[in-house]
Amino acid sequence: MSSPDISVRNLWKVFGPGGEKIPKNPELSSLSSGELLERTGCNAAVRDMNFDVAKGEVFVVMGLSGSGKSTLIRCLTRLIEPTSGSVLVDGKDVLDAGTTELRELRRRKMSMVFQHFGLLPHRTVLDNVSYGLQIRGASKNERYAKSREIIELVGLKGYEQHFPDQLSGGMQQRVGLGRALAGDPDTILFDEPFSALDPLIRRDMQAEVIRLHKEMGKTMVFVTHDLSEALKLGDRILIMRNGETVQCGTGDDLVGSPADKYIADFVSEVPRADVLTLKWITNPVALGTPGDAPVLSAGTIIRDAIPTVMNSSCPVLVEDSGRITGQIDRDSILSVIRSTEVAA
Repeated sequence: MSSPDISVRNLWKVFGPGGEKIPKNPELSSLSSGELLERTGCNAAVRDMNFDVAKGEVFVVMGLSGSGKSTLIRCLTRLIEPTSGSVLVDGKDVLDAGTTELRELRRRKMSMVFQHFGLLPHRTVLDNVSYGLQIRGASKNERYAKSREIIELVGLKGYEQHFPDQLSGGMQQRVGLGRALAGDPDTILFDEPFSALDPLIRRDMQAEVIRLHKEMGKTMVFVTHDLSEALKLGDRILIMRNGETVQCGTGDDLVGSPADKYIADFVSEVPRADVLTLKWITNPVALGTPGDAPVLSAGTIIRDAIPTVMNSSCPVLVEDSGRITGQIDRDSILSVIRSTEVAA
């Protein structure tokens, strides 16, 4: 098994005087956010975080405002200086990196796309996208050739000589995405990049990220407060609350087996048939089920299984890792759809 692209261990970020003492003090580190603030004047925005991000994974960090998700993602490249812990990238701890190493990390290994586009207003789209390559010392011909490829990739061909204020919000965000991709980083970090966009443009940009991920296979860490966005984009989702991990897993795991009432409330309005897989509704194989019955994978989304189940005169077998694990039928499907309608 390959090593993770990013490995976070015991990561803390404490704002306030004497914050560096809190992770090492069992009494203080166990206090709630309110108690800690009252007693020390410090705010623990990130508390003892532990997770890995696999190569090529879209890893989503989500939570409500104030949960610590944006602070966390900025700690990964030390845009915010962590208080303690480790962030391993290619086996090297980012917290031990010197100025030169950190600069190289941000230029070559990990690029970031922000909510507020951060484009240079006096530069054209072409010059904005090529800016990182210019800083690296690439020749004009080299950086322009690469940037034109990226501009076409993100759907902005023909806008190379436009300035940011001549573009819509969605197009400006495409420029920001192009700038992040131009340096060919291993990992792209997204800090709520689409939250300022209107819903239709936001949906288009989500589809764009999915397309680019399929084409380029980059590791992506995506911060959002929007559960539907998280479920749409994420291979796995980490939900934060008060600086801590509440649950981390696939969307299927979070909806099917929430860790506590907080997560259950969070996912209560999710259309379950659109997220859950067949493994959650599989029953034992009944006597008399034909051996030549249709077979679906346990990882099939329930909604996608509806045509097969409804068009079959017998139960549909469910297969997992080459083994028949059970069966589903129309009642199995309808029970999930009804539970969603009741919740709505």
